[in-house]
Parts: sequence; C-alpha cells; structure tokens
Amino acid sequence: MTGPQPGTSWRRVELARHERRPHALDYIRRLAPNFVELHGDRQAGDDPALVAGIGTWRGATVVLLGQEKGRTLRERRERNFGMMHPEGFRKAIRLARTAAKFGLPVISLVDTPGAYPGAGAEERGIAGAIASAISDWFRIATPVVSAVVGEGGSGGALGICVADRVLLQENAIFTVASPEACASIVWRDVAHREEAAEQLGLTSDVLLAGGLVDEVVAEPPGGAHADADEAARLLDEALHRHVRSLRGMPVRLLVRRRYERFRRLGLEVVGS
Repeated sequence: MTGPQPGTSWRRVELARHERRPHALDYIRRLAPNFVELHGDRQAGDDPALVAGIGTWRGATVVLLGQEKGRTLRERRERNFGMMHPEGFRKAIRLARTAAKFGLPVISLVDTPGAYPGAGAEERGIAGAIASAISDWFRIATPVVSAVVGEGGSGGALGICVADRVLLQENAIFTVASPEACASIVWRDVAHREEAAEQLGLTSDVLLAGGLVDEVVAEPPGGAHADADEAARLLDEALHRHVRSLRGMPVRLLVRRRYERFRRLGLEVVGS
C-alpha cells in the first residue's frame, strides 16, 4: 500500500481534502456513464449535496448514491460543500427502498465533513433524519456496498454508509469528528488539529486494523488526484469484488449479517 506512512495523519487529512481529488460525481460518471439522477425526498424537496440515481455498471442496473462537494465555488455553495440536509437522508432511503423493491444493489460513495449543522437543518429535524436513515438501512433487503472516497465525517457519513461492506480509499479518512472540531472541543484551540488527527485514528491503516472498514482501496502514487482514471479503476475493481460476493445471498441472511456486523464494531473497540 502506497501513501503516507504511520504518524502522518494530518497529511492524510490534507490528501482527503485535496482540491483536485475526485469527487462522487467523478467516480459515478466513470463507473456508470449512462447514470440518470433522480431528485427529491417526496416530502419537502431535493438536497443537491446528495447525488442519487440509477445507472448501468458492469452490465447490471444499480442504484448509486454519492455525497458531492462540488468543484468551483459556485458548485460548492450549491452542493453545500457535501453537507447533507434532512432531505438528503430521506432521498437516500427512498432510492434504497426502490433498489430493494427491484433487487438492485446499492453503491454509496461517502465524502462529507459531516451533516449540515445550520439552523434550517435543525428546524427540519436533521438529527432525527440521520437516526431514521441509520435504522432504515438495516432493513434494506438488497446488497449495499459503501466506499469512503474523501472525508467520512460523523453522522453525515454514517447516514449513508450502514452497509454490508464498507471500503475506504487509501488516503480517505473516516472519523467521529473533524480534527478541527475535536481540537476545539478538547483543547479549545483549533491549532491542535494535527494532534487531534493523530488521536482520532482516522487513517486507513488504523481503521482496517480495528475492523471498522472491510478493505482499504489502493490509490495511484501520490493520491487519487494524481490519476483520477486509475483511482476509478481501482475503486471499480474493489466494488465489483464485494458486490459480486453479496449477490445471491438470501435476503434474510444478508440483512441479519449487516446488523451483526455493526453490533460487533462496538464490542471489538471496547475490547481492544
């Protein structure tokens, strides 16, 4: 596995946030060129921070979800920097239920600093929307494979990555809170962000060793931003391997194992 060596957690954070790092739409367009985006949660509206729809991937129809940060300043504002509102979590579950109805696998690509903490999101019940989404994922009766392709931050990430298999790109991060937020809480000073990054254990090597992710997906030398096509090829191979292993599994067994997987995580962490 290439990339930064242990002890350079902040460097991983920088790579996960690199301005040229491929985002969800960059991968989706390479995985499923005929992707058709679907909009709305059928309750309040649409959330541009979550791209969701159907497409043909490796000769089969799949449902694809992706948190999209946007590339230009205008796009980032429109996408809310990848921070989802309640509508986004409801949209994700709506598409997942449709996938289950028609027996389509779900692939979700995670890239967010966290759910949106603004007043409007709070007024519309962001905490309840995340909690409901997490609960609902355990009842989605179809294979679900998730990959963290950038930042996997807090409940904003967990709301779309309760899956049968959780993959993490080599220089992506997966964490309960951003290093800046952690530093502000613990030291009351964001200047301690690098120390916080080390303490959070947010890098791929630590997460794999702790059993929090199922596979670390290699990136091109220098990081995914150095060769987006190669990064997409490596991600495609890993996704295919895991989706293929889940197809054909009895639905009741699939859902039960998904539940058991997440139940084990807490026990393993406490016992480590």
